[in-house]
Amino acid sequence: MDFSQIALNQGLTFLAWVTSVVLIVVAGFLVKLLIDLSKLSKNLNDTSLMLNTELRPTLQELNETLHTINELVKSTDKGVDNVKVIIERVLGKTKVISESIIGGFLKVFVAMLGLFSKK
Repeated sequence: MDFSQIALNQGLTFLAWVTSVVLIVVAGFLVKLLIDLSKLSKNLNDTSLMLNTELRPTLQELNETLHTINELVKSTDKGVDNVKVIIERVLGKTKVISESIIGGFLKVFVAMLGLFSKK
């Protein structure tokens, strides 16, 4: 019985040592993980600040460009509307002129036909 007590004590002592070594190794990896995460968060913060300072002027230029394009499109739209009104007026006048020309030709044709059919 004395031998089993010694074996049990040695087993428990070995288990305690192994457990403490494993806990120390896990704690070391956990500390390294926390340090790496801290470095990563600092790098992400620096990257976001850099992007913020670099993208702000770019976004302002993009906004100005879009505003300029919008003004150009508006002025072009006004010009197209003016051309459309002018074309409608011209076509309206040419329609009146062509109707009177065609009406005149028809009257002359009917008159000629009447002259030839009487003979």
